[in-house]
Amino acid sequence: MSPSITLAGASAPSAALPAIESTETAQPGVNSRLGQLIRRIRRQQGRTQDDIAKVCGFTKSLLSRIETGDVNPPVATLVKIAGALNVTLAALLETDDGVGTILTTAEEVKSSVKATELGYETFAFAANRGAKRIQPVFFQIKKGTLRRHSVTHQGEEFLYVLAGSICFHVGNVRYTLHAGDSLYFDASEEHGVEALTEEATYLDIFC
Repeated sequence: MSPSITLAGASAPSAALPAIESTETAQPGVNSRLGQLIRRIRRQQGRTQDDIAKVCGFTKSLLSRIETGDVNPPVATLVKIAGALNVTLAALLETDDGVGTILTTAEEVKSSVKATELGYETFAFAANRGAKRIQPVFFQIKKGTLRRHSVTHQGEEFLYVLAGSICFHVGNVRYTLHAGDSLYFDASEEHGVEALTEEATYLDIFC
């Protein structure tokens, strides 16, 4: 099924969309490993929180809360941090240096998704495989609960809709996507998503 496209002017997707800065309080210990890793890499590079926050375009306070594990940052925020540290998103999400084939069951995804303050839930695949060249992430969004937002970051993305329907904008073009539809785009272009059905799920591959 081909996606329907609405050109810029119908409803400018990037107008007045808020920048991402999550302040969701995380469950105790959920993000401590992630925060410790970010802090360790930053210190190894001899850089301050101010340095990284300035490159990422958000506050030092947010970075501090991420490093202490107090917040669960959206994926787009992690992409910005990874870029500022000159590492891959996969490197931040890895839990160890394992290699080889990684099996992830449907039940594991269902039971391990993490909510963000922006209103969507995510699951990072193969977190226990080291040195990945790509990072696949499962997204689940619900109509009426997803906060409108728009992001930009380095790299490319491939998005594949698993269920439901979404409206996804890249730059000034809006794409209506249904189950089975996909997009491949330059992530440096401003982009964002909204649910058109009560619930929608999609796979997003960051590379």
